[in-house]
Amino acid sequence: MTELYRGVWVVAYRDLLNFVSDRTRIAASLVFPILFLVIFGAGFGGIVGQMAGGVDLLTFMYPGIVAQAVLITSLFAGVSVVSDRESGFLREILVAPLSRTGIVLGKAIGAAAVAMLQVLMLLVLAPIVGVRLDAGIVLQLVPIVLVLSFVLAGIGILIASFAPTQQGFQLFMQMLVFPMIFLAGVFFPVDSVPIWMQVLSKINPATYGVDAIRHVFLGSGPAGAGLGVSILGHTMSLVEEVVLIGILGVAFISAAAWRFGRQE
Repeated sequence: MTELYRGVWVVAYRDLLNFVSDRTRIAASLVFPILFLVIFGAGFGGIVGQMAGGVDLLTFMYPGIVAQAVLITSLFAGVSVVSDRESGFLREILVAPLSRTGIVLGKAIGAAAVAMLQVLMLLVLAPIVGVRLDAGIVLQLVPIVLVLSFVLAGIGILIASFAPTQQGFQLFMQMLVFPMIFLAGVFFPVDSVPIWMQVLSKINPATYGVDAIRHVFLGSGPAGAGLGVSILGHTMSLVEEVVLIGILGVAFISAAAWRFGRQE
């Protein structure tokens, strides 16, 4: 158990410290979602008009942009795995008396901490763009962001365990990230698209994270009416979505830990 805790602490602290000390990375992590808000939210808001429940495009998109920041940060947690492998650091910690499950959990926790910092910075924009924000929303948002970041970090770490180089990993992730973002319902309700897109959206783990975060911001009143994710005629509740995300997180983290356990 001591090895598990030590592995979690060493890896998570290192990844968080690398992010905090990299001002360029911090700035870039904020610029990307802000561009989406400005270009899509402000630019197309007047064209698209009102969404389901009378919600304007910018208000509809904002929770999705928050989820998008979590998705990109968490998936790219795998970059540090590949970077550590190329620098030799990964081999050092794999031969050290550290639990390999702890190493994977440390990577996931580090990604979750970084994602949470980015979300907190994005929340500063909420009043500026006219999105309602209060302490209750923030308190509900924190556990959802943490759970979502775990499942996405698990996916990124699992993929990174197979990637031989940073270039190959980043190329694959670029092909994966954008379809995941667009199919997750960031820009449109997933139940209002053609059937084939609905199927792809509903096998996308990020979809349930986007909807859960949107549920927190829009609530269950008229503004949130018709915006949920329906599975076989059943509209997923906030609790059901968080539980599903948690189950997927355990599955992907376990698979990543198993994969690391097989590496020399």
